[in-house]
This record gives sequence, structure tokens and C-alpha cells, in this order.
Amino acid sequence: MQYKSQAVAMPYFIAAIGLFVGQIIFGLIMGMQYVVGDFLFPEIPFNVARMVHTNLLIVWLLFGFMGAAYYMIPEEAETELYSPKLALAMFWIFLVAGAATILGYLLVPYATLAEMTGNDILATMGREFLEQPLVTKIGIVIVALAFLFNITMTSLKGRKTAISMVLLLGLWGLAIFFLFSFYNPVNLVRDKFYWWWVVHLWVEGVWELILGALLAFVLIKVTGVDREVIEKWLYVIITLALVTGIIGTGHHYYWIGAPEYWQWWGSIFSALEPLPFFAMTVFAFNMVNRRRREHPNRAAVLWALGTGVMAFLGAGVWGFLHTLAPVNYYTHGSQITAAHGHMAFYGAYVMVVLTIISYAMPILRGRAANSNKSQVLEMWAFWLMTIAMVFITLFLTAAGILQVWLQRVSDTPMSFMAAQDQVTLFYWMREWAGVMFFIGLLVYVISFFVKGETQPAKA
Repeated sequence: MQYKSQAVAMPYFIAAIGLFVGQIIFGLIMGMQYVVGDFLFPEIPFNVARMVHTNLLIVWLLFGFMGAAYYMIPEEAETELYSPKLALAMFWIFLVAGAATILGYLLVPYATLAEMTGNDILATMGREFLEQPLVTKIGIVIVALAFLFNITMTSLKGRKTAISMVLLLGLWGLAIFFLFSFYNPVNLVRDKFYWWWVVHLWVEGVWELILGALLAFVLIKVTGVDREVIEKWLYVIITLALVTGIIGTGHHYYWIGAPEYWQWWGSIFSALEPLPFFAMTVFAFNMVNRRRREHPNRAAVLWALGTGVMAFLGAGVWGFLHTLAPVNYYTHGSQITAAHGHMAFYGAYVMVVLTIISYAMPILRGRAANSNKSQVLEMWAFWLMTIAMVFITLFLTAAGILQVWLQRVSDTPMSFMAAQDQVTLFYWMREWAGVMFFIGLLVYVISFFVKGETQPAKA
């Protein structure tokens, strides 16, 4: 059954895809700057392009998570959203604040931006991924609290399900751990210790709960498998994710000055972190194989299956490759880290947001699924983006292995920049794979505008 207030999810989804396009454009600019150092300099220096690329990633995924919650929670709770007006107001506040922040990065020197936005009152800027000015961080907290109030009140007045509770736990955790971005101690070891409480406990902790809930919701809808079966799988996945993810934070503490025991704790528990992603892959394929009906939205089913596989490869396999302390001693901060980061973010979070958008957008537009022509294009987009990301990951892995050998293992180690010159070929290959990814993303956007015969959505 559809609820009228679910429509507030649509602007969130549209904004997410628009910002996703922007993120990839800045990724291509950065990729070019790796091989042509003065590309777009001084208009867009590398440090600014990197800041915009990573911040757009975080913001568009948050838009996607919020849109997904506004779509899912009314359906799970079997009641209208508590306040659709509040949801739309927060959308515009978040969008304007996000756009203003990105323009600030591009148009104002970062030190000047810090002075203009009150960083002298409470110094929170200058930390990777958390570069947002103080006013933006406060704005994010206000938007997050209003959002959480809205969906929590909706859940409280309606049906409570395991999926909605896991989603709420993940979203509340996301907001709570973001508060550590306001804590910026002078001591560098302590700074990094708590910095990971935002970055790691987001992507390898509470975001995994959101991922599991979104995937479970879509699989229930497209397979018709009993909710009880899917919820049991969900409990197993989130238990594994939390046990391994929370203690696995230690794999970031190896070389920052934290106690030596973190080398054992971090190695053991982060070696177990592939387990929830492997369980997610088995879960997705198992549910699709046990399906009771052929859902007309074949593209959404493909995205759901792809999420499980790519999350396991990117977050699980590539994470394990360099997570043990004796290996990480050599690979830390190399292009191997970048390879893992790209495939993990794409497989776990980009793909699950595209899964829920693929499933929900046709329904919000009054149809059960997009036309066959549109779905064929969307599935082409899936394969173009996914294969491109595999190549990006492989090229960065090759660059990382060569970098580690030349710079850190060899009997005659090279300087950083000399080693970078030796891996330029892999950077060019990565850039062309990035162009392929961008083409796939454009095909994905175009697929929503292709018309054809469609089945009407069920009331």
C-alpha cells in the first residue's frame, strides 16, 4: 500500500543523483591532476577538488539515506509520515547549506572560510572528511535531529518492524557519532583516536545497519519471501557488523601512537569484518532464488544482488587485503587504501542507495516499474559503472603494490614523488576507467526519462 506522504522522498532522491554527478566530475578532475599536475590550477587546486569530491559523496549519500527513510518508514509503520512539511523544509535547508558550503570551498581560500565561519570560536575545521565549517556542522545536526524526530514519531504511532527498528538504530547512530566531529583536541594522537569514531563507526558500523535495512526492505518487496525469514537474516548480519565493526576500529590505531594491544585487537576483529558482507551476499542471492514472484522491476533486483557482491569484494576482500597489522605496516596510506575505499563505498553505500531509488522512483511516479526500454538502459548503466569500478580498483591496487615496493620495501627506497612518477601509467588507466564510470552514470540518469509501456502501481 502506498502512502501520500512517501512523495517527500522524491526530491531527496533527485538531489542525491544530482550531487552524485557532481562528485564524479570532481573525481575526474582529481584523477587528471594526478597525471597533469597543473590541470585547472590555480582555479581548482588538488586539495580543494579532493575536499569537494569527498564531501559531495557524504552529502549525497545522506540525501539518499534520508529519502529512503521517508519512503520506507510510512510503509513499514503503515501510517502517514508525522510531518511531510517538516521533511520538505529540512530538504531545502540541507540542500542550500550543502551548496553554500561547496561554493565556499571553491570560491574562498580555506583559511579565510575558517575565519568567516567562526572556527576561532570552536575549531572543528581542517580534518579530512570533516572539513565542513562550524556553521555547516551545526546545520547538519539541526537537520538530522528534525529528520530523526520526524521518522521516530512516525514509527512510534504505527507498526514496529525489525527493518524499521534497525534503520532507526543506524540513523540515530549516524547522528550521534557525527557529534565527535565537534571534538578536536590539540593532541594529534587523541585527535585521530576520536576522528575515527566518526569516520570508521559510520562506514564500518552504523551505516552497515542502514545498508542491511534498505536491502532487506527491497528484497521483501521484489521477492515476496516471508518477512520473518528476511528479518532473521537481518539480525545475523547486523550482529556480525556491530561486533566486528566496533572493535575493528582498532585497525586505524596501529601507527598513531595508541597502545600496542590495538595491533592484536584491530587485526583479529577487522579480519572478521568480511563476514557480515559475505552474509549479505548469501542473503541477497538466497532471497532472490526463493522468490515467490517475478517482480516487473528487474533493474532493482539486479542492483540488490550487485550490492551484496560488490560490498563483499570492496569492503570485505579489499579491506582484508591490508587490514592485518604486519601488512598494514607497509601499505598504510598507499594507493591500496584508495582502491579499498573506492570499491567499498561504491559496493556498500552507493549501490544500496541506487537500489532503493531504482525500486521506489517508478512507484512514486505512479507505475510498478519503469518501461522495458528504460530498464534495459538502467541495467547497461549498472554494468558500465560496476565494471568501471572494478577496473578503477584493480588499477589503484596495482599502483599501490608498486608504490609500496618502490617506496617502502626496496633495498634502495625511492622518495614519494619519484615513486609516483613510476606509477603514472596506472593513474592514466584509472582516469579512463573513471570516464567509463561517468558515462554509466549519465546512462543511469537518462534511463529515467525514457518512455514506454509501463504497469500501473498497485494502490
